[in-house]
Amino acid sequence: MASRPPDTTPTARELMTLGMFVFGMSTVAYQDLQRSREWRHAGSERHGARDASQFIGPGPDTVTLAGLLVPEVAGSFSALETLADMADAGDTYPLIDGLGRIFGHYRITRLEEQHLSVMAGGLPRHVGFRIELQRGDDEVDAGASQ
Repeated sequence: MASRPPDTTPTARELMTLGMFVFGMSTVAYQDLQRSREWRHAGSERHGARDASQFIGPGPDTVTLAGLLVPEVAGSFSALETLADMADAGDTYPLIDGLGRIFGHYRITRLEEQHLSVMAGGLPRHVGFRIELQRGDDEVDAGASQ
């Protein structure tokens, strides 16, 4: 009987990675991903005609991840602290989805938490979260980390 090659398809538990942080069932699983990209054009007024426009390059590229952390079911409170530590470093990290698509290098610019169903001692049963990522200059950031 011929041996099978190892299965390298992503599991349903791994959604995306930001650097070495894995978004998934054991850390934080997001429910919503929103991406916004812009491209810049410079304009110049012309007499008797529409403004002239020239493409000058890519603009802001942001990714927002939102979800609900329920440690009784999946995930851990410490995962949000890990993300906060990454944000404190101010570095960019490669963002790669569970299918292996590379989005680019992003930095964490905002982390929001909403503690819900708070129990005795102030421990929430659920934490709603929203993470905003902004793309950095991939070429500059890749060279800076070497």
